[in-house]
Amino acid sequence: MEELGRKSVSEFKTADKTPLVLVLDNIRSMHNVGSVFRTADAFLLQGIALCGYTPVPPHRDIHKTALGATDTVAWEYFPTTLEAVQQLQSQGYQVLAVEQAAGSIMLDAFQPGAQPLALVFGNEVSGVEASVMAVVNGCLEIPQLGMKHSLNISVSTGIVVWDIFTKWKHSL
Repeated sequence: MEELGRKSVSEFKTADKTPLVLVLDNIRSMHNVGSVFRTADAFLLQGIALCGYTPVPPHRDIHKTALGATDTVAWEYFPTTLEAVQQLQSQGYQVLAVEQAAGSIMLDAFQPGAQPLALVFGNEVSGVEASVMAVVNGCLEIPQLGMKHSLNISVSTGIVVWDIFTKWKHSL
């Protein structure tokens, strides 16, 4: 652990966080939720908002993929995604949906500013709720060239977080 430079749980909790919150909009799979926790831990993210029927810790299937990240990453449950988005906006976050939609900005063209960000990831089948799409500050889309134009939420989260993290890192 020491050679890898890994933080303890207490070191993680007191460390300066990347100003990014992940908002999970009615995610069905506990494995996807656990994977998002691991991604949030890997990049020292501010936290996760679990919304609607998204499963919440503690649960063995979340822990199976989270590998302890539910102990490090701050999270909060919201009955609706709309409530989470409105609260984050009132706290100064720019809230962006990650979705294929008219007017979306391709991820490779997106340049984050200094404002903290919150990213909404939608349900595995139906995507981000229409009521949420109506109030977000914008929409990011991952460019895709194949036939499916569909990525698992855990994969999408990793791609988008890595892209934004590296852009922030190089702009300092």
